[in-house]
Amino acid sequence: MTPLTPLNSFSGPQGPVVLLIMDGVGIGKYADGDMVRQAHTPVMDWLAANSLTTRLKAHGRAVGMPSDKDMGNSEVGHNAIGCGRVFDQGAALVNTSIADGDLFRGDVWRDLAANAGRDGQGLHLIGLLSDGNVHSHIDHLEALLKAAQNSGVATARVHVLLDGRDVPSTSALTYIDRLEAFLAERNQTGGLDYAIASGGGRMQITMDRYEADWDMVARGWQTHVGGVGRAFASSREAIETYRGEHAGIIDQDLPPFVIHRDGRPIGPIKDGDSVIFFNFRGDRAIEISKAFESEAFPYFERTPFPKVAYAGMMQYDGDALIPSRYLVAPPGIDRTLGEYLASSGVKQLAISETQKFGHVTYFFNGNRTGKFDQALEDYIEIPSDRVPFEERPWMKAAEITDRVVAAIRANQHRFIRLNYANGDMVGHTGILPAVEIAVETVDLCLGRVVAAIRETGGMLIVTADHGNSDDMFERNKKTGDIIMDAATGKPKTKTAHSLNPVPVFIYDPTGDVPMRLSDLTDPGISSLAATSLTLLGFEPPEGYSPSLVTIG
Repeated sequence: MTPLTPLNSFSGPQGPVVLLIMDGVGIGKYADGDMVRQAHTPVMDWLAANSLTTRLKAHGRAVGMPSDKDMGNSEVGHNAIGCGRVFDQGAALVNTSIADGDLFRGDVWRDLAANAGRDGQGLHLIGLLSDGNVHSHIDHLEALLKAAQNSGVATARVHVLLDGRDVPSTSALTYIDRLEAFLAERNQTGGLDYAIASGGGRMQITMDRYEADWDMVARGWQTHVGGVGRAFASSREAIETYRGEHAGIIDQDLPPFVIHRDGRPIGPIKDGDSVIFFNFRGDRAIEISKAFESEAFPYFERTPFPKVAYAGMMQYDGDALIPSRYLVAPPGIDRTLGEYLASSGVKQLAISETQKFGHVTYFFNGNRTGKFDQALEDYIEIPSDRVPFEERPWMKAAEITDRVVAAIRANQHRFIRLNYANGDMVGHTGILPAVEIAVETVDLCLGRVVAAIRETGGMLIVTADHGNSDDMFERNKKTGDIIMDAATGKPKTKTAHSLNPVPVFIYDPTGDVPMRLSDLTDPGISSLAATSLTLLGFEPPEGYSPSLVTIG
């Protein structure tokens, strides 16, 4: 790769340039339910008055989603931030592949459908059941089931992971009822047996990420593959029973269940079956894919371990080739910020805790697992605690800050990027007091980073990848009125990401750099890469979203 061209007017600051991402901290539209606004945030308030500041789009087309009705997320957000441009992402790619029929003309689909159509075999579809469009979409599931019917697959089983995180927190039955009606319609054709076989909350089974809790995947394996678990006659019965037994439980935390018919589980995965994991997003799909495909597997005992034909909706890790077979090709991302800096001899540090470590490395680097240059890149993962986020809303922000402040003072890295996960991960719990503490934790840590930047004469970019903590109440989409919980009389909490813009604060403690905001209309977070390069003293590459600042 051709090295970057230095700016004529500016060679960069004395200290490092730090890109600080406050995950899930947006700019709310309403005061009620905006825990960012309600939290005590003196450092952010000070930056708003003493730095260049504007707001950035972090959802919809600005991050490659199908439409501006689609929320952003940490994966597409870090792709956009680290890659400097907007690429069509998972949902958009899958929509196009389904609409034009390419998915069903591909060799992988045809092989799996033909295999599942043999006598005694079946098709199993595992994934997140919602229309949140962050990890999956129920439309995609229905399209696969229709195509299976058209391909002569007589037996299909769906293993549902309940959401309540990217959609309203207790909306599972909306999607269960829709799916059951859809399956019943398929079964009106003679000889078809399509049914839900198992399920559970997404934070209980199957969808772990970054190897934070392999026990989740093990529970999912026993549920989906082994057919082992608490038995129910239907998924609706399971959900209603669990809600009755666990007051206030939300969908993502519902325990696993197995559907029985005539006293036996109706859908264990067996030798020779076809299995598709229909999530398109990668982070929470990699581990279950490893479980199906890996021969050497030290994480848990896979009993049973059927030999199946397996595919993902997409390839979730292009470097590790996980899974080996997939239905839709991911976007080809090149010329990332990290690659350009490595080619130009710039030493970099990427750091976060486990929950977001892959975001400042893999996703930031364009869905690339390894480093571009071992000598020029340092990656630090702070292990996350294995406790509910609402019970420890400060998470590992202090430990991250310790390492970042030390790195700033050491001034060995010209570019440092970090992610505080608190605003997003705690925001997903819907526990408002914990969310407020999470935001205040980030602000407290931000103050320490600001102080270190002052000491060293560095520069600081503070921003977010999407909103979450800024929008914690469910609202009527037409009127904006808060939706009240009929049972409690209180506002219904929202656990999904928001469609709100995110802030950006660009801080030069010396005040000596002749820097101003560029004249951009409705900029998005993809402009943060060019902004980082400008502050480092480089011309942004051709094709990058323009820098938020102009120097000189």
